[in-house]
Amino acid sequence: MAKKATVSTTKKIFVLDTSVILHDLEALRSFAEHDVAIPITVLEEVDRFKKGNDIINYVAREFIRELDRLSKENNLQQWNPINEADKRKGLFKVIMNERGTVDADKVFGEKKNDHHILNAALKLAEENPERQVTLVTKDINLRLKARALNLTAEDFETGIVHNIDDLYKGYSNIEVKDKTLIDTLYNEGIAPEKLGVTEPIANHYYSIRSSESTALGYYNADTKLIEKVIKETAFGIRPRNAEQAFALHAILNTDVKLVTIQGAAGTGKTLLALAGALVQRADFSQIYLARPIVPLSNKDIGFLPGDIKSKINPYMEPLWDNLKFIQSQYKETDKDYQKITEMVEKEKLFITPLAYIRGRSLSNIIFIIDEAQNLTPHEVKTIITRAGENTKIIFTGDIYQIDTPYLDSHGNGLSTLIEKVKGSKMYAHVSLEKGERSELANLASSML
Repeated sequence: MAKKATVSTTKKIFVLDTSVILHDLEALRSFAEHDVAIPITVLEEVDRFKKGNDIINYVAREFIRELDRLSKENNLQQWNPINEADKRKGLFKVIMNERGTVDADKVFGEKKNDHHILNAALKLAEENPERQVTLVTKDINLRLKARALNLTAEDFETGIVHNIDDLYKGYSNIEVKDKTLIDTLYNEGIAPEKLGVTEPIANHYYSIRSSESTALGYYNADTKLIEKVIKETAFGIRPRNAEQAFALHAILNTDVKLVTIQGAAGTGKTLLALAGALVQRADFSQIYLARPIVPLSNKDIGFLPGDIKSKINPYMEPLWDNLKFIQSQYKETDKDYQKITEMVEKEKLFITPLAYIRGRSLSNIIFIIDEAQNLTPHEVKTIITRAGENTKIIFTGDIYQIDTPYLDSHGNGLSTLIEKVKGSKMYAHVSLEKGERSELANLASSML
């Protein structure tokens, strides 16, 4: 039996909710030298998530295995090292006694797992009056209930983007007085400093304007020049504004292996990604187009009637709509129209829920993940780390349109990815701001 660890009274104690663990597999190790406590109710809730093929199920299983590894020779009701090799790290334990002087079930008038978690944190605070005990949860309502009981509560902020208004957009506007600078850009590329850019970012885009003309460019980190961007057409889809031209350029750039496109509904994110992928179909063995399923009212799709295909079709329909729109650019007798139909029939172009991708090879494919704002940072990392040789990944989404509980514009996987990966030579990002769906859709977006 391992010796009981010595607890320091200067350290804080953080009590983790289930939402934190499912949000980040490494949450247990995210509190520096401070100690971490896990209510037994949280373990019971995590256990209910362990079956399934989605990433959240994988996270649940791995967390359970991690606790098993850490506790092989230890009593989980005692404080144990989170990292035996690093004594600077904190300790952890499981809270078995979830009943103290204050009973959240009685305070709020019903029995719920959330109240058991509150009771565990309250009991721990009673037992450790000399230490600050904080409940950490992604659940806003649970944080409010904790504060109502005079218990400190906070969001799990590891990896979140604090100032979302300053999130990297991927492009800048530059005004120049000398028209010859634009000519130089088009003819041979131009050094960034000549346009006043002192710290250029790899694959950053520029709209360069003079009184007479406008040019589009991007910073090539290999040539160290800002080079021209030409508005290209992809499978009948032509960019309608500079930002769409930048996005399509990033998708078609063979040196860029990871692309993110952020924008509201109607800005053309998914359409551009799919059209650009179809242009490159000969360079990859398959095109995967996937999105996470976020069921209504947070219910599993099992409650829906019909077979599995009938259950998932409503969630995949927006992706099929984009494909049909691209096909509509051609007559049914045209070769490109028939090519798309053939790719679907032979599964060279595969539209599926993201959970169903698990286990498939991610080599030699172009992989488009739609609605990426509904993924956690850990889920995004898991997807990218599975990329094999000759794989390109494109994430699209709207960080202000979150459908997943416990995620927001600051802490979702898409925001975190944009903030952390900018500047990499194999990464490009573009935020689309102008809606191009229709004048009526633009009216609704701007006025309602």
